[in-house]
Amino acid sequence: MRSHEFISFVFLALSIFSPLQSIGLLRRAMTHPSFSEESNKALSILGANVIETSVSLQSLTKNLDISSKDLNRLISEMSNVESSCAVDGMRLALQKVVRVSPKTNSSSPSVVCGAFRAIFGAIAVDTQMADEAGNVFWRVHSGQIGRALAL
Repeated sequence: MRSHEFISFVFLALSIFSPLQSIGLLRRAMTHPSFSEESNKALSILGANVIETSVSLQSLTKNLDISSKDLNRLISEMSNVESSCAVDGMRLALQKVVRVSPKTNSSSPSVVCGAFRAIFGAIAVDTQMADEAGNVFWRVHSGQIGRALAL
């Protein structure tokens, strides 16, 4: 499957679970800074903040008395590049579609994690709703979207 076909496939799978309308935003989310100045860096920052906010909100909704130490630990676990972020990104096969320079390893956890986070930044920008991006994050993290892509 060619890269543009795979991007279309990922776009289709994500659109089932979110109202993402802009394939241009998804393309940018799948562009590492080593490939182009028009990269996923800013979307990745936004996506990381969406994930942290979503984890905080869900944790506090479940337990308003959670300690700040426990909340920070949960946020760190969910934001960890190698044990969470890159694992979710690999399940989506982002390493096969993220655009990188020839000298960059697309399977590197930091590359996959950056693309993974950028997806949620793209959803937040496209929908103008960080909550929607957070909801999609939970569906991806729980495996719903990963199973759809495996089909």
